Amino acid sequence: MQFHHHGYVSGDPRVEPAAGVGIDRPTELPDEVDVLIVGSGPAGMVAAAQLAQFPDVTTRLVERRGGRLEIGQADGIQARSVETFQAFGFAERIIAEAFRITEMAFWKPDPENHANIHRAAVTPDDPTGISEFPHLIVNQARVLDYFAEYARNSPGRIVPDYGWEFVGLEIAQPGPDGELPEHPVMVTLERATGVGVGAGDASHAVALDGELTGERRTVRAKFVVGADGARSKVRESIGAQHVGAQSFHAWGVMDTLAVTDFPDIRTKCSIQSEAGNILLIPREGGQLFRMYVDLGEVAEDDRGAVRKTTLDQVIAKANDILHPYTLDVRNVPWHSVYEVGHRVTDRFDDVPVEEQGSRTPRVFITGDACHTHSAKAGQGMNVSMQDGWNIGWKLGHVLDGRAPEALLETYHAERHVVAKELIAFDREWSRLMATKPEDLGDPAELEEFYVRTFEFPAGFMTQYEPSMIVGSQEHQELATGFPVGKRFKSAPVERVCDGNPVHLGHHHRADGRWRIYAFADRAPSRADASALASWAAWLAEASDSPLVAHAPADGGFDDVFDVKVVYQQPHGEVDLMEAPAVFRPATGPFGLTDYEKVYATDPAHDIFEERGLSRDGVVVVVRPDHYVAQVLPLSATGELAEFFRGALRAH
Repeated sequence: MQFHHHGYVSGDPRVEPAAGVGIDRPTELPDEVDVLIVGSGPAGMVAAAQLAQFPDVTTRLVERRGGRLEIGQADGIQARSVETFQAFGFAERIIAEAFRITEMAFWKPDPENHANIHRAAVTPDDPTGISEFPHLIVNQARVLDYFAEYARNSPGRIVPDYGWEFVGLEIAQPGPDGELPEHPVMVTLERATGVGVGAGDASHAVALDGELTGERRTVRAKFVVGADGARSKVRESIGAQHVGAQSFHAWGVMDTLAVTDFPDIRTKCSIQSEAGNILLIPREGGQLFRMYVDLGEVAEDDRGAVRKTTLDQVIAKANDILHPYTLDVRNVPWHSVYEVGHRVTDRFDDVPVEEQGSRTPRVFITGDACHTHSAKAGQGMNVSMQDGWNIGWKLGHVLDGRAPEALLETYHAERHVVAKELIAFDREWSRLMATKPEDLGDPAELEEFYVRTFEFPAGFMTQYEPSMIVGSQEHQELATGFPVGKRFKSAPVERVCDGNPVHLGHHHRADGRWRIYAFADRAPSRADASALASWAAWLAEASDSPLVAHAPADGGFDDVFDVKVVYQQPHGEVDLMEAPAVFRPATGPFGLTDYEKVYATDPAHDIFEERGLSRDGVVVVVRPDHYVAQVLPLSATGELAEFFRGALRAH
């Protein structure tokens, strides 16, 4: 962690110096903002946390509740999300308080007595070691607390504006000159008081109806991000259609403190019995666990009657399924009954499908506002956070002048595909979870599906298609372990300046910068005539180099690009001061040297071997949100320049 480059820091280094609009940030909601975020759920809070790193962008977040979420219903944290937490600086702290899932047990009817259940199989949660981070269980409210802390401690000093209900919005039409007003989105808000927090569906808590005071006000924004849940008023205001259907199958879900003789109560379990099914999720803290209890098929004309199922009925059903084991429930902090629905919105911004590409979107929807599904695959909060990060850095880049407005069109293009894949996966997972073992074609079908598709629920199946910020796979064979369009999978290396073993990707913070990783050719660090040396000279000096063409003329390139090198030799054979100067940039107001951009191969974990990197050298470009954007040979300087001409504005 680096923090003295602006001067000596004696306090908490996680609190960055305020800058831009973060200096003397107004307490009252202003009349005009650059970005207005509606809703402080996972997507909204992540977007705010990212935009807090852009202190020249005025961002405000309005929330109907009167304060922080106290009881959140989402709890599954996939490894991809923990990688995201690392980027926002709190992975280690949240891992310490969370429950870690390492395996899943599958219980089925005992072949010798079908009235009883028995443990039929146990599978590892991550059989291939797809991430160095674990699969966690932790309350959604705590996740939001950490992102709120990051936003509050970042240069932009963003804190939610609580107690404001979104009423509606209007988007101005172009004037006679064809131009829009500077703040074209007019948002109407109403003051809300006495708003509590109640049980929503299995993914989110919802605000109980509080008293609206009638006090209304208008805020004009350049852009609006709707993160206001499954009943999104922002979605409604832009006319987007939530497409899909109910599955007509109901589940009771409860967070439970109980005494039981069931032996796997602290193991994630799929329990299939003749009486129905249960998904058991141990919770953080040692005793709490969650049960999704199968309540069976729901008639099409039920009209929500199943939601009147009592807690006692859910507990009785759970005991029937667990037979011969018993569940003596002592306390239930939260419970709900819900029907599984699978819906995805036709578009994730205000531009109608037939007009996409014709104008810049001004309003975006994220999270449950644009995709809803069951909670049993643990995807709601996880996918929502990636929505928020995706749109957050893109808005930051456009509003601070780094990127053209066309960048914003990639939000729908990228995240809509992910949402459709999510719905398809969740539909199959929900079907298998609700099917009796005897009705499956193969009794082991559920556990085989779990193992076969583990990459998806872990958050690593996403692969973005080529666009202005994702290159082609023409040179993919040079870095087979870093697929273009997929997230950058970290690997151990050794930091040359101090010999410390570190994970390369763990230094990729959510600071809005592009990463350019140069993996050196075989030549030693002191070699002047090498492929790396030639590439580094071009990067530092050529007029078409991204560092020259796209970094601010009055500032260092390190504010826009984080450029690192990894040598093939162990750190004892690399001379830090002989590495090209572009890898030792000046940083901060004192122009101090950053020594932490030169790395060597860890002999125990050769990154060149583990990630299939060419020994002739290769360049890997990574987006601000961790996704690999381009793989190129060191000689392809023209292609690297061309890529960034499409992704960034020239300065």
